[in-house]
Amino acid sequence: MRMKIKWIKEHLLNADPALPFSFIYDGKTSYELLKTWQKKSEKTILDNNRTQYTLTWTDDRTGLEVRCVAVDYSDYSVIEWTVYIKNKGTNSTAILKDIQGLDIRFGKRSAGGEFVLHGNKGDWNAAESYEPYKEILCPNSSKRFAASGGRPTNGPGGWPYFNLQMPGGGVIIAVGWPGQWASSFVRDKKNGIQILAGQELTYLSLNPGEEIRTPLIALQFWQGNEAAGAQNLWRRWMMAHNLPRTADGKPPVPMYIFCDGGFFPGLNVDESGEKQFIDTLVKQNIKIDYWWIDAGWYPCSGEWSKTGTWEYDKTRFPNGIKAVSDYVHARDMKLIVWFEPERVGDKDSWLAQNHPEWLLGNRLLNLGNPEANRWATDHFSRFITEQGIDLYRQDFNIDPLNFWRTNDSLDRQGITENLYVQGYLAYWDELRRQHPGMLIDACASGGRRNDLETMRRAVPLLRSDYQAFDGRLSFAAGNQGHTYGISSWFPFYGHGVYKSEKHMPYYVRSHMSPSLGICADVRKPGIDWHQYRLLVSQWRQVVDCMLGDYYPLTPYSLELDEWIAWQFNRPEQGDALIQAFRRDICIESTKTFHLNGLNPAMQYEVTNLDAEGSVKISGKDLMEKGMTIEIKDKPGSALITLKICK
Repeated sequence: MRMKIKWIKEHLLNADPALPFSFIYDGKTSYELLKTWQKKSEKTILDNNRTQYTLTWTDDRTGLEVRCVAVDYSDYSVIEWTVYIKNKGTNSTAILKDIQGLDIRFGKRSAGGEFVLHGNKGDWNAAESYEPYKEILCPNSSKRFAASGGRPTNGPGGWPYFNLQMPGGGVIIAVGWPGQWASSFVRDKKNGIQILAGQELTYLSLNPGEEIRTPLIALQFWQGNEAAGAQNLWRRWMMAHNLPRTADGKPPVPMYIFCDGGFFPGLNVDESGEKQFIDTLVKQNIKIDYWWIDAGWYPCSGEWSKTGTWEYDKTRFPNGIKAVSDYVHARDMKLIVWFEPERVGDKDSWLAQNHPEWLLGNRLLNLGNPEANRWATDHFSRFITEQGIDLYRQDFNIDPLNFWRTNDSLDRQGITENLYVQGYLAYWDELRRQHPGMLIDACASGGRRNDLETMRRAVPLLRSDYQAFDGRLSFAAGNQGHTYGISSWFPFYGHGVYKSEKHMPYYVRSHMSPSLGICADVRKPGIDWHQYRLLVSQWRQVVDCMLGDYYPLTPYSLELDEWIAWQFNRPEQGDALIQAFRRDICIESTKTFHLNGLNPAMQYEVTNLDAEGSVKISGKDLMEKGMTIEIKDKPGSALITLKICK
């Protein structure tokens, strides 16, 4: 906390503009300019834990205004800010370029050790999605990261969350930009490092009245020598201040979902098919929290990718989606419906035929266009209300970057993207205002648009499209790796798993998430409903722990001759969860794990959900001597709960 307070005084509260952002305007640096511009500052108490600082600089000559809005969190060692640049003059501005929402420098505070950068890969529908990395940044070295194709968490380099460790502590950095961001970490010859982050390309003039913004930047300072412990501070801050709230003002709770999705052979998405699946699940006593209608409910001639006409198909849904929503509500469920408003995949669609001027490259609805944005807000908000939809799922199966950049002139590079991003966030903000407490599911071909700004408005119910329909064990290992990686950053996420004929418990547990669906073609005979109910019951027994602290217990690996394991821990509630996997060619049947975060003075009741009875072990022994787990089968898994004895 002391490090954060010192940083705020140096960068936000003093008169010298040693500011944490930068740009070049008319050939001069912001450092040069802002010292000469008119400045004012405001302080606002937002609530018991947040104080907002607003610093504004104005160029009296041209009317350009630069406004930095920063928020200091008193309950966590976090500071965040966003910079807004607006032309309040009557003429177009000179060129603004190289706008960096983050431009800071750190020096090592003690001798010895090096800067170490911890992070993860993004998602690209691969086993390696969310794979963690650890890079030592030696003198005269640099590392650059960027989104791929304009979706912020897309591709190996597309993860805008970093943990920079330095001797004695470190800082977690998040770049909140649902577009094409880039960041760099540049080490000098001695003890310093410079960090830059912003929209990747900015070279533009602003028209009168026009405003652009930088990415949201969040820094969480931490002390000590364990980067893993710092990640739990981050998870707790995400839970406390970032996860969107439901109608009761609380963060989302774990949810069990089911989606037929039209993926099963011979199944068409229609009213009768949806009801058939729902009836079977109710008959089998499978408690569903949300019924999920995925793509294909609109006129699309059986090809879900033909988007752009956002009305229900009157042939397959003669009574509208409302007939299904009424059906699930009467059975104590809620309804999720899939939308993809941005991608126009059908040249004969309503959007393509009626408003081609709203489209970029005839494919992308331009949310930066005020008229298009207003239509989208009004249309989808009304649809949500009329059809009784409880959770709005928005997908994004297109890379927008080329559409943005080809729409820019040479003196306006980056403007289309910037206005689009502002429009996208405003669209969601207005949906949430009109539907208080409604959750939004952020999807983009899986988990490819999960930056911090998006995660403040939505939850990712499908962390990746990396799913197998045939039970291949490599997919199980890949999804174990996904849980291992994403859990360092997100306390709430979801995934689905398709029923496998083999190794069902192993396969389902490999996909377990705070939001989970086990999908099966209920029309087929021979489903082992007892096993299905058991797996759902076990998930409900353990899932609350997944919202607690997270500790990896093994190194990350996708190799099929290895174990992988992790721990979720809730010290306030006195319980924990261990998930362990012995993969299919691993010769070791036992492994010992030293647990974390337990109360050494207390006894814990340890229960293996695959075995009878339980044992009592002290927290001290579980952390110091460790817990030995035996998994006889390969592949095999263990699901173990811990609870403080009363």
